[in-house]
Amino acid sequence: MTAPGSEEAPVLVDRSRDGVAVVTLNRPSRLNAMDAGLLAGLHDVLDELALDGDCRVVVLTGAGRGFCAGLDLADPPRAPGSANLDRTGSAFAVQRYIASLVPKMRALPQPIIAAVNGPAAGGGFALALASDIRIASNAARFNVAFVRLGLSGCDIGVSWILPRLIGASRAYELMLTGRLIDAAEADRMGLLTGVTEPDELLDAAMAEAELILANSPFGIRMTKEVMWSQLEVGSMAAGIDLENRTQVVSSATDAMAEAINAFLEKRPPDFG
Repeated sequence: MTAPGSEEAPVLVDRSRDGVAVVTLNRPSRLNAMDAGLLAGLHDVLDELALDGDCRVVVLTGAGRGFCAGLDLADPPRAPGSANLDRTGSAFAVQRYIASLVPKMRALPQPIIAAVNGPAAGGGFALALASDIRIASNAARFNVAFVRLGLSGCDIGVSWILPRLIGASRAYELMLTGRLIDAAEADRMGLLTGVTEPDELLDAAMAEAELILANSPFGIRMTKEVMWSQLEVGSMAAGIDLENRTQVVSSATDAMAEAINAFLEKRPPDFG
């Protein structure tokens, strides 16, 4: 895991606040576009955080004036282990390598708050969508860039997640046109939970993280797992069955007793 002082590292991790890891995409001269180093660094950081019991919330942001400009067209990455593949095999390998970030983010035990500080295009837009909460500065811009490159607008999970966040009609228009939308329009669409001034963005993300940290770690983990699973459940009955089982499992932890005692004793709960 890279430390904040490693200025040349493509992905930085700041653990200065208890329970929170701030993950910063760190190629500011390229608007944090995805090259081989940034992709490998992000995969590695997510793998490490998934096993880190001290980390309870992840904040994802970008260095400089961009969040992530998507694929670096000047230095396109190759997937690990693809050196001996032909052109089609290599292209398919890198496609899967990039797209696998989205299910990895969904499976991460910790909630991810995207603090979108600037342009989030193509793959960068996909990273924002794969996060659990999105807050943006008023300098943020979003677009489904793939369709502007002669490709399908359906890539890296965007065509699955975006309609579920903002509705099919709005999502289809964004995917077919590839047009840029600003933070205000994204907020009106329901894509964001808030818009801030640029210098207030990380504070807003940290305030959201603190609200999450006030709840039990297991309860938050189960909430993330079930809320994403509900997007795929085929009926309300099946969804309620999933909720029922999750609540029974959650009630077997010490957290529920601590929360009840804290309420009765008029104090904040201590979940350890």
